[in-house]
Amino acid sequence: MDMESKLTRRCLLQTVGMAMVGASLTHAASAGKPEPPKIGIRAASMRMAGTPDVFKVAATIPGIQGVELQATAGKPNLRDADAIRRYKKEAQRWGMKIPALAGIWDAGTTIRSPKAAESVLASIRAAEILGARVILAAFFRKDAPNMTDETAYGPVVSMLQKVAKPAADAGVVIGLENSLSPADDRKLVDLVGHPAVAVYYDLYNMDVYGHGKEAVGGIELLGKNRICMVHVKNGKLLVEEPGPIDWPAAFRAFHRIGYAGWYVYETAHDSVEDCIRDTKKNNDFLRRQIQL
Repeated sequence: MDMESKLTRRCLLQTVGMAMVGASLTHAASAGKPEPPKIGIRAASMRMAGTPDVFKVAATIPGIQGVELQATAGKPNLRDADAIRRYKKEAQRWGMKIPALAGIWDAGTTIRSPKAAESVLASIRAAEILGARVILAAFFRKDAPNMTDETAYGPVVSMLQKVAKPAADAGVVIGLENSLSPADDRKLVDLVGHPAVAVYYDLYNMDVYGHGKEAVGGIELLGKNRICMVHVKNGKLLVEEPGPIDWPAAFRAFHRIGYAGWYVYETAHDSVEDCIRDTKKNNDFLRRQIQL
């Protein structure tokens, strides 16, 4: 049976599994108040990747609840057990969560490399200790498989299937952020067919890589079960300023599909001070949009 003919069966299995998880979450939510919006920021956006001091600074920004770390940034980085413990201790000290780990590829490794699984598994181990629910597996342009060619996407699907169970066992989702269209992302996730592999959705990247017109519509095309986390950005502009993405429309779409995960800023700033000032303004806008 070729890869394409397996798609329908895997979609069915994934849908059943996700429905069971969704029913459990719905029951839990109905027992109490709805969860408040979860807002985080990347350490790289704060220009503080590779240092546990990032939590101290993030704690000064009202509304920021967590920091997305770079697994391979810093010396030592999050391949080192002592470094992991330091980051965890500092996060707890300043009351910060770690929603996700990005920068997971070791030097010279991409999602299509023979050693890709090793980078993913090492990042899963770090994420489990840190309490991060997502690891961000990025692949752009030449590193992204051609989703019309099974010889290109087949090895990526196989690798992701191999690491999906260890991720699930650790309570971690592998979030795919890439230059594919929403339709191709949906196809890739469905071919993998495991709830521990989903899309880390970045609408701004959709525009950068030529899919801007599909960015907002892609939210409902993918649906809640295929989106594990969301990046929010508008280049160096404030999120509410005119840009390539209609963010109010995007937040309405997230609301329609029932997305209740993290919104993580991947904004660009000239300095730490600029980041703090701009993020306060972005938070005011973001809260107005997602508290619908």
